[in-house]
Amino acid sequence: MFSLPLAAQTPGVPPDSTDEAALLDALAQADEGEAQRIDRQLQALWSKSGSPAMDLLLERGRDALENNDTAAAIDHLTALTDHAPDFAEGWHARASAWYDAELLGPALADLERSLALNPDNYNAIYGLGAILEQLGDERSAFLAYGRAQAIHPHHADVIEALDRLRPVIDGKEL
Repeated sequence: MFSLPLAAQTPGVPPDSTDEAALLDALAQADEGEAQRIDRQLQALWSKSGSPAMDLLLERGRDALENNDTAAAIDHLTALTDHAPDFAEGWHARASAWYDAELLGPALADLERSLALNPDNYNAIYGLGAILEQLGDERSAFLAYGRAQAIHPHHADVIEALDRLRPVIDGKEL
């Protein structure tokens, strides 16, 4: 990863900030380059459970997902959610594993838990939209994508999803 030169960074938000509210405010107003940096900061912040052992389970689960070992990912992430039920990113990561296993019901349940713990996780909101869209509920998916975009206006996947659904939704009352 690279970091932007200090002069290009968002005024008032240091590159090592752990102030979630300030980062979210800055993200909503950032240009595309600044948004990438702030996104990385938020992802790093949200990936810290407060326990090295739980952080290791998250890392192992994510590594397993990257290696297409969905069963191992689900095992690691289930251990994480069992031992750290208030850690939103554990639920979000396991939702991704359930989704990869094509188990949409458990994925939705984990996203619901993740968003109850961290309602500003735009990636979890995007995941919710993707599942709703896959289930054929374009209207609800569009609303979810819109919520994610309100938090992270430069999220490429969200922008693409909104552009894809806009012609379908256009003319329908939201």
